[in-house]
Amino acid sequence: MLAITCPGQGSQTPGFLQPWLEVEGVAERLGWLSAVSGVDLLTHGTTSDADTIRDTAIAQPLIVAAALAVAPAVLGEILAPGAGRSAGPATSPPDVVAAGHSVGEFAAAALAGVLGNEQAIVLVRERGRAMAAASAVTPTGMSAVVGGDAAEVAEAMERYGLTPANVNSAGQVVAAGTLQQLAQLAADPPPRARVIPLQVAGAFHTHHMAPAVGVLAQLAAAVQPSEPRLVLLSNADGAAVTSGAQALSRLVSQVSNPVRWDLCMQRMADLAVSALIELPPAGTLAGLAKRGLPGVELLALRSPDDLDTGRDLVARHVTQHIGAVPAGGTA
Repeated sequence: MLAITCPGQGSQTPGFLQPWLEVEGVAERLGWLSAVSGVDLLTHGTTSDADTIRDTAIAQPLIVAAALAVAPAVLGEILAPGAGRSAGPATSPPDVVAAGHSVGEFAAAALAGVLGNEQAIVLVRERGRAMAAASAVTPTGMSAVVGGDAAEVAEAMERYGLTPANVNSAGQVVAAGTLQQLAQLAADPPPRARVIPLQVAGAFHTHHMAPAVGVLAQLAAAVQPSEPRLVLLSNADGAAVTSGAQALSRLVSQVSNPVRWDLCMQRMADLAVSALIELPPAGTLAGLAKRGLPGVELLALRSPDDLDTGRDLVARHVTQHIGAVPAGGTA
């Protein structure tokens, strides 16, 4: 079984999309999603500087659009209708798990067919704007706490009023709160742990984001989701969502609730996932899987040079094909 993973905010780097524009169809898909979102994704993915793409309102649609634009080049006909290919006759779902970290969960939902690409990018655009507005109320941020004893890390975070916004693995928790609270943690870290500030502009997945939940809920009420055609995992608890309505509801609520990526990886292990591909901007989730999913073949799609390896993983680890991955990489 193959897992397709979509990274979250903070994974973007200046110019990361430049090499992907040489792949057939990628520039066109990015251009379309730019028109839908009103955000110049081509410019931001190629020439914008780090401070520009750190802006939540830019970073979120950019990250989701990157995954959706590149996915057809490696997955081909595995993709559900609305996620980069035309609708076809109903078939059995392939042996594929889709999962995204934080905003990447919207890309995963589109790949699974719950949302159309356009629906996903509009919701993400408004999510990013609402979260940026919420972040502007109080100076907040996030820091990764790497290593240390889990109980001691939890105690230190509680001491300074911080929230474990992302539980990524047994050895990595992301603390979120005010900049003052994060500075206190950095000055007094848990024993044998490192505190690493993250390049994000707010305390995501905490009560600080509550205003954004209302904005997203109002928009989501007008969306008619489809049933998932791939196994779609939820950030809330790693569960496989059973309906489109459930998936959409969880996408809304995760804005102010912790991301349990550790439980998503545990569910992948329970499902006997044998290979994992991380879509661009790739690296973070494949890195976590090195320890969290021992024995699983891993691929971070960092550049088009990785496409042949990705197609080989698809061919060897997906037993129920909807169709072959085309040699040209389009669908």
